[in-house]
Formats: sequence, C-alpha cells, structure tokens
Amino acid sequence: MRWSRDEFARSLTAVSGATAEAYRSDLAAFVAWAERLGVDGPSGIDRLTLRRYLAYLSTRRYARRTIARKASTLRRYFAWLQRTGRIEHDPARSLSAPKGDARLPRVLRGDELEALLEPRSPMPELGDRRDDAVLELLYGCGLRVSELCGLDVDDVDLAGRAVVVWGKGAKQRRAPLGEPATDAVNAWLAHARGAFVEGSQAGAALFINRRGHRLTPRDVRRILDRRASAPTHPHALRHTFATHLLDGGADLRAVQELLGHADVSTTQIYTHVSRERLRLVYDQAHPRA
Repeated sequence: MRWSRDEFARSLTAVSGATAEAYRSDLAAFVAWAERLGVDGPSGIDRLTLRRYLAYLSTRRYARRTIARKASTLRRYFAWLQRTGRIEHDPARSLSAPKGDARLPRVLRGDELEALLEPRSPMPELGDRRDDAVLELLYGCGLRVSELCGLDVDDVDLAGRAVVVWGKGAKQRRAPLGEPATDAVNAWLAHARGAFVEGSQAGAALFINRRGHRLTPRDVRRILDRRASAPTHPHALRHTFATHLLDGGADLRAVQELLGHADVSTTQIYTHVSRERLRLVYDQAHPRA
C-alpha cells in the first residue's frame, strides 16, 4: 500500500485551509524522508522510525513549535490510516514531541493603536474607508483575519450593532460592534464599496480588493504594512482586543465567547498577558517596586 496522501488530504474537511495545507506539507516532508530510508508505505513505519524522524528534525534546527506541529500531523495521519483500515496498528499513538515555546502574544501599545485606527485625513479616499473598517473590525471585534475576509454584507447588522462570524470548524457566533466599528463599516458601505463592486467578481463580500475580488489575508497584511508604525501582524489586533477586555475587568468566559474559542484553556493565555502588563505597570509606577 502506498501513502494515500491525496485521500488523507481530502479527509481534512473540519480544519481551515491554512491548517490543511500545513498538514499536507508536513506529511510530504515526512514521506520524502521515509522514502530516502527505503520505506515505501506507512506499513513500514514503526514508533522507532517516527522517533528518529523527530530527532532528525531537531538536528536540522527546526523550532520546537514546528517539531510539535509536525508530530501532531503524524498523529492525525496514522490515526486516519488505522480508522480507515489501511493499517492495523497506529505507531504514532501518544507520539510526543517537545512542547512549543510559551510565547506571550504581542499587545499593541496605545500609540501603535492610534497610528492604525486614527483617520488618515479629513477627506478619506475610497480605499481609506475600507481600510478604516477592516482595522476597526479586527480590533473592535477581535476577529481572526480569515473570519474578517469571509464576511458578507448580510453578516453585518448595523442597526443591531453586531456581526455574524463564521469561525473555526464552521462555528457561528454573533459579535457586538462598537460605535467606531459601526461608523467605519457604515461609511464603507454607504460611500465607498459601490465603487469597488462595479465590474467586480466579489459577489456579496463585505470587503473587496482593488482587483475586484474578495479581500484576502495577504491584502489585510498589506493594509497593516501601510498603516502600522511598526511591523504588525493582523492577529496582534485580536490579542490586543482580548487583553484590553481582561484588563478592563471582563470575565474570562465572556472573552472566550467573544473570541470564539472552543476551550477556555485557549483563552487563558490572555490572563498571563494581563498579569505581565500589571507587573510592568507596578515596576514602572510603584516607588518600592
């Protein structure tokens, strides 16, 4: 039996496109390594071979987080092979790898947020109105960039000041819109989107790029490159949203719901961020710190 890579890829229906692509890339790298050893299919893989592969990755100076992700790919792949009857025993069951470095997410400073969110000019151009709305939604609602790019016009309820978001695993949530985000989206829809729609292929997409297609994550990164005072990733706005909520006294479970996290343990990293910020304030402000 060969590796069944295409069949495995088609089974990845419950993950995002980026995650599925990472699985495919990780599996392709493993198969290439195994075939160099003379292994021509998964039936020739045992637990020792998998441990050797992870050790090989370490010698190639891969980051611990990357090795942990590749081990996760192998666990999922071999579990699928066993579940579909392609192998009898799963050699990757309980396969462990070094845990990723516990890095706290970056939180934007007040001056960085101001540079991003303040209007660019008293007479904004059409593209500025779109960019204003994009940034207000990323920070004001804590959206993932993929969620933002997937929004349609009908997902926005300006009267009710809310937006319907489709998150990971096709889970739907309703996120409240703050006044600045509501105003920015309203300005985009009322004064600018129509110029982008003419002759476009974006259909009902809320945000459209200058090529007439639905806005992409790469487009959003370009917006940040133009507006940010320092290199900033779109996810930093989501981190900042969550941290500011917790700093302001929001309940952890409420923040979990707003972020669309399936498990509260995912949200708990932001409590660490808030503690770090409190420590920084204490060190800077208390005379006996």
